[in-house]
Amino acid sequence: MAKCIHTMIRVLDEERSVSFYERAFGLKVADRFDFDSFTLVYLRNAEADFEVELTINKGRTEPYELGDGYGHLAVAVDDLEAEHARFREAGFQPRDIVAFEREGVLLARFFFVADPDGYKIEVLQKHGRYR
Repeated sequence: MAKCIHTMIRVLDEERSVSFYERAFGLKVADRFDFDSFTLVYLRNAEADFEVELTINKGRTEPYELGDGYGHLAVAVDDLEAEHARFREAGFQPRDIVAFEREGVLLARFFFVADPDGYKIEVLQKHGRYR
């Protein structure tokens, strides 16, 4: 059986991205590997082994084009309202909280936020299948 272990995104500024993911989601640097033309930074927290891999291509100055194929990362939290307020106070500019229902049954409550490079992240209230 396969196990998901990480997702990789390309970012322009290592310090800015590491700071965002630590402040927003409590992800800390688990490993960092520096190569001649790029650096890999693996971020995780105690909640799960799944990691976000940041790839920083040296010499890159232009923002990455995210295209129309990228969707979002998703994280689940215990208290959606508290996290939304914390994100606002931190200046992360989260979108409004949304309740997503199907046939009158709540499937999810969530908001979206973007990281410094524009990658969308869905923050979901732990509920149902989102644990």
